[in-house]
Amino acid sequence: MATVTVRERERKLAADAAFRMPDLMLSGAAGLDKPGTLRLSATYYDTEDLRLAAAGVTLRRRTGGADSGWHLKLPVGGADRSERDEVQLPLSAGREGEVPAELVDLTLGLTRGAPLHALAAMRTRRTPYRLLTRDGRLLAEVVDDRVTVTQGPAEGLAYRELEIEEGPACEADPRPVAHAFDLLVEAGARPGGFAAKGLRALGLTNAPDPVVPEPQDCSRSDPAGDAVTAHVRTHVRALLAQDPRVRRELPDAVHQFRVAARRLRSGLQTFAPLVDDEWARFLRGELGWAAGVLGAARDREVLERRLLNGIRALPPDLDRAAGYVVVQENLEAGLAEALADARVAMRSDRYLALLDALVDAAHRPRLTALADEPSRTALPPLVDRRWQKLAAEADLLPDELDGHDEHWHQTRITAKKARYAAEASVPVFGERARRLAEQLESVTELLGEHQDCAIAADTVHGLVTRDTGPQAAFTLGALYAQQRQRVAEVRREFVEVWPSIRAPRWRRWLETKG
Repeated sequence: MATVTVRERERKLAADAAFRMPDLMLSGAAGLDKPGTLRLSATYYDTEDLRLAAAGVTLRRRTGGADSGWHLKLPVGGADRSERDEVQLPLSAGREGEVPAELVDLTLGLTRGAPLHALAAMRTRRTPYRLLTRDGRLLAEVVDDRVTVTQGPAEGLAYRELEIEEGPACEADPRPVAHAFDLLVEAGARPGGFAAKGLRALGLTNAPDPVVPEPQDCSRSDPAGDAVTAHVRTHVRALLAQDPRVRRELPDAVHQFRVAARRLRSGLQTFAPLVDDEWARFLRGELGWAAGVLGAARDREVLERRLLNGIRALPPDLDRAAGYVVVQENLEAGLAEALADARVAMRSDRYLALLDALVDAAHRPRLTALADEPSRTALPPLVDRRWQKLAAEADLLPDELDGHDEHWHQTRITAKKARYAAEASVPVFGERARRLAEQLESVTELLGEHQDCAIAADTVHGLVTRDTGPQAAFTLGALYAQQRQRVAEVRREFVEVWPSIRAPRWRRWLETKG
């Protein structure tokens, strides 16, 4: 069953029984609509150890009102939980106590396979007020809720709460909504400082601690193991945050998932002397598998986009339409297969076991005795080792202008590892490490362009050898030449910029002891 997603922006206020709603027309809205009082009933679902709540996610089944149904509320990003995406399904998607399969799947990375149960329920008597523009568009809905918890740890709790939820017209003119908020506060409502309805029904005054703790700041005198722990926590948090976004097929989600996986893998390899070898090798292998199977579809999409854009840039006297047909017919079949493989992988026991292992790693990284050394002495040699390997490979590339693509690709991989090592040191060494990381980023971006063009050219070559017809073959031949020309251009650009990136000033901090 297809889901519907709406963006929710709301602010909450607490009110006591004596609170009286002010005249909301003083907010500057052109109109005020007051529908009748609604009676709502909601049941809230989570795992027994509240994994959804810890991620700032709410799952409920609600009856009453215009939006009766199943609602999954997901944070949009950052620490601000006033803005969330609400994924909706109708009541018919699942009976009470039976979470729809679509929502089970969307939350699978957060629950890591733990079953979802009905943990709390409440009744709400809601009085809504709709602030309107002159032409009747919705600026915001202000609701006065009187809530009673009917099931769960806080059964019997009763309270009053106000919400202001922004409407479509608020973006053009947010002033009336801001004024309405001020009017409510002046009338005695209290903003912030209390938990959302689902949490209060569970007897909580604040959200549970996150599944993965926030990384702590590290100084150069702190043990190197603290830097490793911070690195693991940073990228495990990033990876877990992307899981529901990947499942929803949101833009850039797979890319960001792979970035987190690659940085984590690279960090475990860079910090090899500081971590248990068997433990690190297992995580690196499983992260590589997950990033690979999830990234195959995105790689096909990026490749198809590059080739179609390349065809558009060809001279108009070529039969560009014939080239389009060949590229799309051959790549889209592979894309569909890659997407199907990714969906299967993300539901697999292997993937869920990896998520469990990552959460455990963030809490209990397996460190060696060397991790007790101060970061100022333990980390620079590990970063420098990455740099030295890159320099040895990159110094040979000026003699490889006509060389094999694989040499350039291998240097790209080495450059990424050096870049990630420098980035992992930024929390400890600050601006000095950041400047080196920025220089290495320019290398990886340039060599990434080289790799994309080389793969595109190889793909086109494979298409041309098939029975594509003379017109399409000629167009694809021009496309192949275009991509190989760009490969040559990138190689010359690299030779020009490499001496400045190699300058010792970026790496002097690696030679110091603090």
